[in-house]
Amino acid sequence: MMETNERLSGIPQIEQLLSDSELSLFIPLLSRPMTTKAIASVLAAIRRRALADPAYLPDPEACRLLALRTLERINRRRFRKVLNGTGIVLHTNLGRSPIRTDFWDEAREANSSYAPVELDLENGKRGGHGGLTPELAALLVGAEDTLITNNNAAAVLLALSALARGKEVIVARGEQVQIGGGFRIPEILELAGARIVEVGTTNIVDASDYADAVNAETACVLVVHTSIFALRGFTRRPSQAELVKALPPGLPVIVDQGSGCIDEEIPGETPAAAYLKAGCALVCFSGDKLLGGPQAGIIAGRADLVAILREHPLYRAFRPGKTIYSLLERALVARLNGEPGPAGSARERSIDDLKKLARKIRSKLPDGSARVVDSEAASGGGMGPDEAFPSIALALSSTASTELLASALRRAAAPLVGIVRNGEVQVDMAALAHEDPALIAATIEWGLEKSASLMAAARRAEERKLAVGGRSRPIHDGVTVKAAPGEEA
Repeated sequence: MMETNERLSGIPQIEQLLSDSELSLFIPLLSRPMTTKAIASVLAAIRRRALADPAYLPDPEACRLLALRTLERINRRRFRKVLNGTGIVLHTNLGRSPIRTDFWDEAREANSSYAPVELDLENGKRGGHGGLTPELAALLVGAEDTLITNNNAAAVLLALSALARGKEVIVARGEQVQIGGGFRIPEILELAGARIVEVGTTNIVDASDYADAVNAETACVLVVHTSIFALRGFTRRPSQAELVKALPPGLPVIVDQGSGCIDEEIPGETPAAAYLKAGCALVCFSGDKLLGGPQAGIIAGRADLVAILREHPLYRAFRPGKTIYSLLERALVARLNGEPGPAGSARERSIDDLKKLARKIRSKLPDGSARVVDSEAASGGGMGPDEAFPSIALALSSTASTELLASALRRAAAPLVGIVRNGEVQVDMAALAHEDPALIAATIEWGLEKSASLMAAARRAEERKLAVGGRSRPIHDGVTVKAAPGEEA
């Protein structure tokens, strides 16, 4: 039998692989240390196998290919452009609102150089934080003042920490929700140091329930917009104006509005300005949902309460930097000038325009590989669980399974995330109207070819297994086939 050292000699050196023409391309993408670590991990696994199995003979080319596949898999985790074919315009897993390219271009110079984040250029002294952004946000929703945070969760936590620590907060039982990522309202109140006072039932809460719970320890009432689910049937809750009227004068009503609805007519969504007009003290909402800006939280409302939040120690941890301010500033200007956000634009797009886009993409694909079908899209972003609007999709036809085709599309150079519906992969047009049809078509064609070739390889290997019997081995991420005896696993 071959000596161990002789068998291990087939494992190449790390530096040898780092200088390989294909593997070296990952150094500027992932960094040399990460590329080195990945290759070292692959070679260590091969070495362990060789030591455990005397019959296993490492091959330099096999080692190189395994390292290449590993680096490709790591590289797919980098932030990159993704084509959103899910029909969910504000897809949380895909970064919610895409930033308009003109916003990005206008903000580029401020971010690639110095910017007056906290400097008053008029007098040369330290000034307010965020430039025009707080004033623009206040104008948009009709607030006395606003404060910008990293996200809406931070906005809610800051408001409760600053105004309710050591005191009671009244919340309706049906509004003690959990949203994505484990964000639970009772736990946020606990983290803020407040005590929750539950009123009403799951489906019914009246203004009198809130009023009866008020005492000397009450700091505020918290209203949580339950946009991620809907109650149907025998339900009741007071309007914002009814609630404010039933409470003692000056007792703050804080609203976790979430979506950033400004003037969009989306079922179940209440504009931020409507809460303030009804007398609510503070409204917290997102900048990266309906507003169309970067990830940010906005707290709008009474100037005296915003001033308290601005001086709270947590604000320094939660306030954003110049990149967020510069992009949000431009999104606010656009909304003040009457321009819709991405969800509003998608909802206003005509079915005829979506059909034209789908047909243009289909014309670049192999005959019979796609057909235009009716679809339904949604604004997304954790709002309107029952909300949908008409859309158009391309239903793809492939010899591969739906799972394999969907996986191949996600692994393309320009990854495309579609939706599996009615037993087939569909690519919805609602969030693709601003994309290049040629790029979408090229991605779909690559995914069709890749998934078909993988399926064919799997079938050939299965046929070999049926002929001679054998064991399983993986041939591709997510695909398992059989290998005949004597084949390398």
